[in-house]
Amino acid sequence: MKLSFAFRTAFVGMTRKKTRMVLTILGIVIGIMSIILIQSAGAGAQELILGQIRGLGSRTIFVEPGREPQGPSDFSAFLTDSLKDRELDALLTKQNVPDLEDMTPFVMIPGSVSAGSQTTQATTIGTSELFGTILDIYPNQGDYFSKEAIEAHASLALIGDTVREHLFGVSDGMGEKIKIKGHLFKVMGVFAKKGQIGMIDVDHAIIVPYTTAQKYLTGTDYYQALMGRATSEALLETVVDDVSRTLRDLHQIEDSSKDDFHIITQAVATERVKTITDVLTALLSSIAAISLLVGGIGIMNMMLVSVSERTREIGLRKALGATSGDILFQFLLESLMLTSVGGLIGVGLGAGISYLISLGLTRFVSVNWTYTFPVSAAVVGLIVSAGVGILFGLYPARQASRKSPMEALRYE
Repeated sequence: MKLSFAFRTAFVGMTRKKTRMVLTILGIVIGIMSIILIQSAGAGAQELILGQIRGLGSRTIFVEPGREPQGPSDFSAFLTDSLKDRELDALLTKQNVPDLEDMTPFVMIPGSVSAGSQTTQATTIGTSELFGTILDIYPNQGDYFSKEAIEAHASLALIGDTVREHLFGVSDGMGEKIKIKGHLFKVMGVFAKKGQIGMIDVDHAIIVPYTTAQKYLTGTDYYQALMGRATSEALLETVVDDVSRTLRDLHQIEDSSKDDFHIITQAVATERVKTITDVLTALLSSIAAISLLVGGIGIMNMMLVSVSERTREIGLRKALGATSGDILFQFLLESLMLTSVGGLIGVGLGAGISYLISLGLTRFVSVNWTYTFPVSAAVVGLIVSAGVGILFGLYPARQASRKSPMEALRYE
């Protein structure tokens, strides 16, 4: 049997009942489309988060308390008090970490802030003036508090643009008083709208002296993180090693597996984000692929119905010289064409919807979302859809090829 004739016959067979054909391949279309959407969204989300991490700078390091989290149970380690003034002083000692340029503590206090009758949600960050130097974040009005203000536990604050807008409307808020956990702070600086920089949403942030945050807001004497930077990117690994050695000596830790701290760099954070997003994307894709199984069962069901409806056609073709192999190939090719068409439609719809979503996020939500077409997922999706056609079309095709021509011709 000529291949062109087989394709033509299979095409006529699959398009004979157009509505049934569309409904049959719907499961394949939805499955492939879902996989493309998930893969594209996963790549876009990963790029968005990595872009934020890159905003930290390649020289920046974060030292956080507790061992590096390996699971949900490890996150309680963040509540430990292994980072205090003595750790900060030790790390700032040049003979301990000679290639550390500067370092500042972090005290994070999520919650509400108010001014008069207005209240809004914000994240208060207790830190020093080095916060702006390390992350290159400076207010467009006012300035950071001085070292003297930090030592005096001054009640001063810099606020993000969204916080300003919610509390003071069109006013710049300079010199106004805001209340955080019952304590009054004077606004001495306002940031312009900046969005996310690194892992910090500047627009919803309030920056206060870390000494003031500890004394009036948390009542603690430890830090939730220490942020510093190396003198150069080339010396970052050396700084990480020196910081680790200094803290182990200070805490009398000989076994590194028992560290009560962990260090995050841009490279570490990037690798962690890639691992998390890749696992989530793979998990969601595997769930979406279940619809391919449903689609395959639909293909098998339709092909069995088609074989039953075309019994006399099969008998006539066999009587005219078609072999069982010819019949098997024709019905298998029909099933393969059905799923392949469904796969192509699914890839096209998935790519189109993904693009529209990325366009909407960029234009209307002001998210720097990068559209990514997952080529590998599209190729694998088409191969899988073809495989589904062969796998679920084989049984109906074998049933058709085994029919006796005499019985088939007598079939009513």
